[in-house]
Amino acid sequence: QVQLVESGGGLVQPGGSLRLSCAASGSIFRINAMGWYRQAPGKQRELVAGVTSGGITNYADSVKGRFTISRDNAKNMVYLQMNSLKPEDTAVYYCNAAVITRASYRRLEVWGQGTLVTVSS
Repeated sequence: QVQLVESGGGLVQPGGSLRLSCAASGSIFRINAMGWYRQAPGKQRELVAGVTSGGITNYADSVKGRFTISRDNAKNMVYLQMNSLKPEDTAVYYCNAAVITRASYRRLEVWGQGTLVTVSS
């Protein structure tokens, strides 16, 4: 199986920064797209940022210019640098990956357990 483990969440004041990390492990042949989603209380989960295996990125309009997604293919990791954080960025952030498994070359969509980001003074 394949697992994603996020880290780096926490409490930060408005205007501050946080860096989220997500490590993929398990029976991995290749990871295609990776991304970060978030879900605020009472709201649907939404895409924050995504990155292809070739490094092409896309962002939600609400975070453009403030967040940066990156990945390290050699380490099977994806990162989200979040700057100029706002209270409305408060949410549980989830890592997502489209994985081709080594055991059976089957495509899986894998989610992490989530990490809470709270932006508050």
